[in-house]
Amino acid sequence: MSDLVSRLRDNLGRAIRGKEREIDLLVACFLGGGNVLLNDVPGVGKTTLAKAIAKSIAGGFRRVQFTPDLLPADILGGSIYNPKEGSFSFRKGPVFTNVLLADEINRASPRTQSALLEAMAEGQVSIEGTTHALPDPFWVIATQNPVESHGTYPLPEAQLDRFSMQLAMGYPPPEEEEKILADLGGPSPLAGLDAVTTLEEVVAERARVQSLHVDEDVRRYIVDIVRATRREPRLALGASPRGGIALYRMAQGWAAVQGREAVLPDDVKAVAGKTLAHRLVLETKARYSGVDKEALVADVLEGVRVPV
Repeated sequence: MSDLVSRLRDNLGRAIRGKEREIDLLVACFLGGGNVLLNDVPGVGKTTLAKAIAKSIAGGFRRVQFTPDLLPADILGGSIYNPKEGSFSFRKGPVFTNVLLADEINRASPRTQSALLEAMAEGQVSIEGTTHALPDPFWVIATQNPVESHGTYPLPEAQLDRFSMQLAMGYPPPEEEEKILADLGGPSPLAGLDAVTTLEEVVAERARVQSLHVDEDVRRYIVDIVRATRREPRLALGASPRGGIALYRMAQGWAAVQGREAVLPDDVKAVAGKTLAHRLVLETKARYSGVDKEALVADVLEGVRVPV
């Protein structure tokens, strides 16, 4: 494991307790160059985690509360008229940052949700015919509440496909929850959190992680998994080629977190559920039967030959 990965994991662990695996998955997603969707109930630390990451890398942080009346320009920015000079100037929106928290993304209209598509896929935004590059690194952490559906707009498949991982924080263990209460009299976990790296280091580490060796057999294993989802009878829609690319990148990120210089089949299996499940569309009977998509991915993995 690289020194940067170790520092980042330890720092995030100070802000979010009892969630070592979730933090490892998040770091793997970040280093693999993917965006993440946190699908969980309120109050489990999603916003705290996003802020902790931004502080840890000494990066910019912006939080946008998605609401039904939010417009694309509220995220991307737009032209502002200067009456003194008689000209327009471009005002950057909150998307121009390093870590963007799209809070309750499913509360905004599809039109506003789609404003993030180009930013998430290409690291740029096109406004009024002009393309603007976003800062490097640029990372989107979006949240949604899976329990409350009133006044929400479900994310379309094209939007879900842009998220490399979908994670759930879950509740902390009882002993950690007790420590959270015991620490209420002191400063917040974020108050004492310092940067443990620089943006330049992060960019270099991302490039290193995304160049980790992936053997031909492992690449074929990834393709076999993706193609197996397309043959699964319980699915109306399997994983796309973008899903295979995401699985490749997330496996590289997980290998880096585990301290390896090459990707193993075990790395692919470790991230497959979190990378593929949210991209799959269940057929009608499976949907009404309550089939769990992560469990379905596990079933698919059982049927695919693992390279030696």
